[in-house]
Parts: sequence; C-alpha cells; structure tokens
Amino acid sequence: MINKQTEDRDLIGAYIKGNDKAFELLLMRHKNKIHRFIFMKLHDQDLTEDIFQETFIKVINTFKNGSYNEEGRFLPWALRIAHNLVIDHFRKTSRVKMVSESSSKTVDFNIFSVLKLDDANIEESMVKEELETQMVELVEFLPSAQRDILKMRLFQDLSFQDISEKENISINTALGRMRYALINLRKLIEKHDLVIEI
Repeated sequence: MINKQTEDRDLIGAYIKGNDKAFELLLMRHKNKIHRFIFMKLHDQDLTEDIFQETFIKVINTFKNGSYNEEGRFLPWALRIAHNLVIDHFRKTSRVKMVSESSSKTVDFNIFSVLKLDDANIEESMVKEELETQMVELVEFLPSAQRDILKMRLFQDLSFQDISEKENISINTALGRMRYALINLRKLIEKHDLVIEI
C-alpha cells in the first residue's frame, strides 16, 4: 500500500509499474527542496519554474526508459539534474564566466561554481548554497576599484580591453586589479570562516 511513509525507492518502483499516485507522493515530498535549490541559484521565479519543470520531465523520462539507477538516493540525483540544467542555462546565456587571475599557472576561479554539488544529502547541499550566497556578498567588501573591475568582468561580461577603455586605464592595470580582487576575496572568505577550496 502506497502512502506518505513509503520510501522513495518503493514509490519509484510503483510509478514505473504504472502507479501515478506514487509519483505524485514523490513529487510532493521533494518539490519544495528542489524548487528552493534552483531558486537560490537563479533568483528568478519564472525561470525557476521552467527549470523545475524541465527537471521533472527528465526525471520522468529516466524512469520510463528504465535507466534510473536504484543504488543512488533520489533527492541528490534529482538535484544533480536540476544543477546541470541551471549550468546549461548559464552557458546558453553566457551569464557565468570563468575568471582567471593574470597568471596562466593558476586554475580558473569561478565565484559562482566553486561549490560543487556532489552526493551530499540535502542539508549539506543547502549549507553549500548558503556559503555560496555569502561568498558572492563578500564582493561588496572589496576596495571600490577592485570591486568595479570584478563586477564589470562578471556581471557585464566586459573584456579586459573594454574595461581598460571604460576606466581609462591600461589592460595591465585592469588585470592587476582583477588579480588583487581575487586575492582579497580569498582573504575575506578566510576572515569570515567560509570553508571553501579555491
């Protein structure tokens, strides 16, 4: 008998066998967490609804074509689907750019995706989302010249050439300010005890 106490695995099995009520229970159990997870990344209600629907279309299709792996827990798996759809959206709109320090020896540093979704449970995932939000807010504490360069590069998608012309500075100066912005951002992260590997 399917009810609110039925485990995810059993609900999925029942749905695959044709019990639509089982999927409804699965959706009701997890929809708020998945919806909140998406919204925390996008901060756009309409877009969140679109990604949420796409997520569950993929979930349903995976169930129906028999490729769901029962060894994994449902929620982290569904969150990975949502996460990948969000990344796809950002790639299409070019809103998220990798920003590297001027040294070619350094690894690209992306303040929006240093926190990667893994198989952690939902509580751990939400903690990571909160840390990510705090880290982005720390940008506001940078010196104005560094903050402006960082924002122009990240949010306005300006090239360093464009930035140098807009600010009436050399490209090397723009690169230098970006480098110091990233260094200072790391220091702020440490100061505020955000445990993030960057």
